Amino acid sequence: MKYISTRGGIKPIAFKDAVMMGLSTDGGLILPEEIPLLDSRQLEAWRGLPYRELAFKVISLFCDDIPTEDLKNLIDRSYDSFDHTEITPVITKDDVTIVELFHGPTLAFKDVALQLLGNIFEYLLKERGQKMNIVGATSGDTGSAAIYGVRGKENIAIFILHPHGKTSPVQALQMTTVLDDNVHNIAVRGTFDDCQDMVKTLFNDLSFKEKHALGAVNSINWARVLAQVVYYFYAYFKVAESLDQRVVFSVPTGNFGDIFAGYIAKRMGLPINRLLLATNENNILTRFILDGDYSLGTVVPTLSPSMDIQVASNFERYLYFLYNENPLRVREAIEEFSKTGRINFSAEERAIVASDFLSQTVDRRKTVDTISTFYEKTGYMLDPHTAVGVKAALDHSDCGLPLICLATAHPAKFEEAVITATGLPPEKPASLAGIEKLPSRCEILDADLPVIKEFIERLAL
Repeated sequence: MKYISTRGGIKPIAFKDAVMMGLSTDGGLILPEEIPLLDSRQLEAWRGLPYRELAFKVISLFCDDIPTEDLKNLIDRSYDSFDHTEITPVITKDDVTIVELFHGPTLAFKDVALQLLGNIFEYLLKERGQKMNIVGATSGDTGSAAIYGVRGKENIAIFILHPHGKTSPVQALQMTTVLDDNVHNIAVRGTFDDCQDMVKTLFNDLSFKEKHALGAVNSINWARVLAQVVYYFYAYFKVAESLDQRVVFSVPTGNFGDIFAGYIAKRMGLPINRLLLATNENNILTRFILDGDYSLGTVVPTLSPSMDIQVASNFERYLYFLYNENPLRVREAIEEFSKTGRINFSAEERAIVASDFLSQTVDRRKTVDTISTFYEKTGYMLDPHTAVGVKAALDHSDCGLPLICLATAHPAKFEEAVITATGLPPEKPASLAGIEKLPSRCEILDADLPVIKEFIERLAL
């Protein structure tokens, strides 16, 4: 399996090189040269597999340069830190099917990928005798999951940028209370988009990237997306009565990474009818799907801060397929967006999008109402991001197909929103007990690229 850039500026590279490169050197995002298409015989052979075995089956299709036993060991070690034997258990509450993706060490779906990516990084760095400085941006959950994935690991330092005061208190504490010497938190006076823009700029500064051996943990790294593909297969096999059963996945998203993993699963032959993309008030992706309007807006703070994003970094990967795998067309679209803050789409392209996706915006009031009513009916607490996806699913329940909702975070990470909705605090997992009393370390900096670069240069390995 070889990997290419959405912008066509690199020669095909192997999986290990794709992981280490992170963002392509031409500024594009890395994708497999081709997506494996599975037949019904292969899907049938995967039904009933435990999560770890299924993960190996899926990942090994895209990774042929890590020996089998080494890959199996990396996968096993990655999920040893999860508190549920099924890793991503599937439950049903009042006819709503939910995939719980929050059983990892930081209680969010990002753990599924970042525990694995941290181990792959450590494995490859040891193999190559190299060091790496990971630089990433987070709107809330990626940062803590990435930190827990690499804390204390040899040959790795990590620098995570998050928008100061714009994550939930628990999200911030999960990052800043990790005091390992190789962990560096930067609270940026700005938005997540400011953080993400600076990280992309650093990776596009090829001399800086090479000098400091930058590595990517954001979903610009293909390995992140690949690891998330697995739970779409796992959930489908748990829900579908037969392999001709088509389903709809409801996915709360802001950066288009989680739902793009579902799109890859669909392209691989998993019988997904359409993907239901659920957004909060920061709804550039919903506007794109419903109206063909991919235009930049202003970030609005919401109860679901991990989705408070306007520029969806993984969107470029979807554009590559929408434009019939034409990298020139992708480059033109990205240049258009950088100049005008907008990308225009033809009627034919909008029809393709409509065949892939449904979408809905769920605002603050509907989010609170959904958490409240769902708890009253089932006794099950939703975090505000999951509530966005559940509300969208409930409003599309007349589609005639099974709807599967991704629960992206534990409600205890968003206590204020849950108390607002239910009047009750969510039960805290053991990992959060007393977290507010722990010592913390964080540097608060302006959204100024030279300032960020100086900080990284001073502390990089």
